Amino acid sequence: MAGKDKHLLNRDGRYFARIVVPKGLRPFLENKTELRVALGPDRRLAQARLHSAVAGIQGLIAVAERKAQAANGKPIVPGRYLLPVDQIALRNYNERLAFDTELRNSNAIYARIGIDDQLIELLREGVAGRLEDDTLKTLVGDRIDRYRRLGNTTATFGTLEWRTLACAMCFTGKPEHPLLANLEPIEAKEEQEPVLLRSLFDLYIAELKANGRGMGAEKRWRPIIEDLISFARTKDARKITKKTILEWKDFKLKSLAPRTVRDVYLTAVNAVFNWAVSNDFLDANPATTVKLRVTQKAVTRPKGFTREEATEILKFTLAYKPKQSDNPQTQENPQTSAAKKWSALICAFTGARISEITQLRKEDIRIEDGIPVLRITPDAGKVKTRQYRDVPLHKQIVEKGFLDFVAASADGPLFHSNTKGKGVAGPEQTVSGRISTWLQKEGIIPEGVSPSHGWRHAFKTTGREVEIDSRILDAIAGHAARTAGEQYGDVTIIAKKKAIDRFPSFSI
Repeated sequence: MAGKDKHLLNRDGRYFARIVVPKGLRPFLENKTELRVALGPDRRLAQARLHSAVAGIQGLIAVAERKAQAANGKPIVPGRYLLPVDQIALRNYNERLAFDTELRNSNAIYARIGIDDQLIELLREGVAGRLEDDTLKTLVGDRIDRYRRLGNTTATFGTLEWRTLACAMCFTGKPEHPLLANLEPIEAKEEQEPVLLRSLFDLYIAELKANGRGMGAEKRWRPIIEDLISFARTKDARKITKKTILEWKDFKLKSLAPRTVRDVYLTAVNAVFNWAVSNDFLDANPATTVKLRVTQKAVTRPKGFTREEATEILKFTLAYKPKQSDNPQTQENPQTSAAKKWSALICAFTGARISEITQLRKEDIRIEDGIPVLRITPDAGKVKTRQYRDVPLHKQIVEKGFLDFVAASADGPLFHSNTKGKGVAGPEQTVSGRISTWLQKEGIIPEGVSPSHGWRHAFKTTGREVEIDSRILDAIAGHAARTAGEQYGDVTIIAKKKAIDRFPSFSI
């Protein structure tokens, strides 16, 4: 090894770029133990050529890695590998040429625009190496940034590597320069590696989870991605075309409602493909222009519970007592029983989502300046807005003994045992689902009303009837501000308490 230059090898006065091939990849590189590229006898020139040569070798090793993964049946993460300067310059030239052709074919006005002689002269000066780095950055800096995002280069502004690449990318006209002449793109020498749709989905979900989201999407959408793979008969996202998506859509319409196909199936694949395009894994989203017209559902009644319906449901839930059993295995969990009793009443006076109530903990209930308050917080579970909010308790909740129930409860969750099952859903969502199923099975939920969201609609309706300010209603129910002006100032507990006090009690 010569000096401190990694991968630079000196053999009998001649220099080579050299990388040892990992043992497991040798069968995919003609059983070679190492890969070399001759750099000539001059050390200074060899050092200048080293980076480009190493990038080319690393590209070959990356291809071998993907072939090894495919041979072993392992998922292949979409490839991003370093390319030598000449390959990046050729790729840039071909992309610019294709873009120019597309513009000229789509718009006759563009074809009549003359050549920018000043730009051409600057590019020629750039090729010759006579421009400062700042000028080169203006000319091709954004293109280098793109190839860095793609993983084709690690060049950073101000380095010799960056300047060498920038000068190479200034080529214009027919590529007769020795750097580009007779050069084949790497893609022409081998079949493009597959981009596994499952891998794209996993990466997309991982990014959502890194931002505290994605649990629900993973559960709902993974079967949809698998369904598309099965229908398309390919795991390679590159091979899924618009025609494939159209045929898949038509096939799903044979068994599913149009709204489900549009809002669930097409939405899922669009989200994943859009993410793949924006992260440079794919060139285009095949589902982006696939549309499905859905007829508006007929609305024959209010979305929320009427006063009479709400009263009957609250009478039923507050009187609930679990069936007694001598067998511990058939006894209902005490927290589930408590959720069935209290959740409807709390939802009626807070407008909260049912899962926001079933995730409440003992520590989320407190007395502040004589006002009983419950806190809905992401610390306890999922909150759609990802923001906590404090909601004063209506006097009827207190009168029915909710604070006594809280005081007698053990520390931790009030309405679930904090045990997570095999599914993706949290325990609070499991309990809320059981409550909805239970109420529907008992036949006390009117047709056309959601057992959970019916309370949110009813809360807003009653709030408007008693003339509560819409911003205060939104702050209590956890709806986002609709204008920038509404984001100024705070809705305090006192303001919320005055609003809650205006809600009439139920005749229960």
